[in-house]
Amino acid sequence: MPRRGSLLPIVQRFFELDPKAAALSLETMDEETALQVLDALPPKLAADAFHHLDIARAASLISQLRGETFKALAETLDPQLAAGILLTLPEDVRHTLIELLPDRSKGRLRELLEYPENSAGRIMTTDFLAFHSSIRVKDAILKLRRLAKKGIPSSYLYVVDEANNLAGVIFMRDLLIADPKTTLSSIMRTEVFSIDPFMDREEVANELTKHGFFAVPVVDSEKRLLGIVKSEHLLSHVQEEATEDIQKLFGAGGNERSFSPVGFSLRKRLPWLYVNLATAFLAASVIGMFEPIIAQITILAVFLPVVAGQGGNAGAQSLAVVMRGLVMREIPATRVWNLILKETRIGMFNGVIIGVVTAGVAWLWHGNPWLGVVIGLAMIVNLLAAGFSGAAIPIGMKAVGLDPAQSSSIVLTTVTDVVGFFAFLGLAVVFQSQLM
Repeated sequence: MPRRGSLLPIVQRFFELDPKAAALSLETMDEETALQVLDALPPKLAADAFHHLDIARAASLISQLRGETFKALAETLDPQLAAGILLTLPEDVRHTLIELLPDRSKGRLRELLEYPENSAGRIMTTDFLAFHSSIRVKDAILKLRRLAKKGIPSSYLYVVDEANNLAGVIFMRDLLIADPKTTLSSIMRTEVFSIDPFMDREEVANELTKHGFFAVPVVDSEKRLLGIVKSEHLLSHVQEEATEDIQKLFGAGGNERSFSPVGFSLRKRLPWLYVNLATAFLAASVIGMFEPIIAQITILAVFLPVVAGQGGNAGAQSLAVVMRGLVMREIPATRVWNLILKETRIGMFNGVIIGVVTAGVAWLWHGNPWLGVVIGLAMIVNLLAAGFSGAAIPIGMKAVGLDPAQSSSIVLTTVTDVVGFFAFLGLAVVFQSQLM
């Protein structure tokens, strides 16, 4: 049996060659073993693995590291990633860990943690090039060559004045063909598109798409250059936010991951399952109101899931279209009712077409045309309600300040079930004599 010390070079080599696989190993091993591995690794290798760790697992491990190990790792870790990990920890634990850091790292992390979660300031990076306007072109090129050896590439060179205020931007091509003796102020473009650090990252994504830039500078209220948001970083965050919205749409936690701890997943999911249970009892109570007629005409029970299921599917289609429009900011306030009416009309047309087909099937199956009339009319009512609700629910939730992704599908399912059951069974009461 080889000693632990003899395995350390092999472990280090593994982390050097494949940080992704190393991160997966850290996720699958027990926490005590994972902490022992991290304590023994150089901070740089541990930081490389942390870039690929599940955020919940990373937070759990980093909160249990020895003080010196955490300090060395946090100073090596990308500040944005460190801030993201720390944000998932309880405030008292986060405060204790930050206090272990030197003032420079402490100040940077606190600055990142102060920005709202979905803001540009949270995802901006300080990995950019900024020279003073008085520097000559030839000196800037020499400095760029030195920086290139340290791995600081950029498509843009930002120009600042003496107060570090953003003054202009220079494309690399313009710098290379300029007269070496001229200053940067003479070749820079002064019309610079910049953003506020508190801007929502979805707005940043829209602006970057509109302008076609690879990166955008972030400035404060006095135009001081704070950092930049790169398009590739923004894309990953937007994709992550989209997947979070999908999870929220079905009642799971937005920050839950495939290998999140069982207790964490239960805390995120159970509350919405309770809500879903309550809405299920609401739908069941509607069926209970019509128990006598169901007992007399048992075939009605067979068609109940057909009516409810079609309503749920039609509503989900409207919900998906409207949710995309909200995320992409394609729905101006002046056209909200146009969209709701459009989805309602689509629901009505779908109801008529599907209702006729369902009525024909019910007639042929049971041999009673009135059963076809009842289920066809119920289908029209329910799909019309589904189209209206699929559009109105997320828009209404957003209007009152709630997250439309959080529970729209649960509310929608309740509406389509209740309306579908009530319409179908209510019409069955009206046409009871013909159905007997």
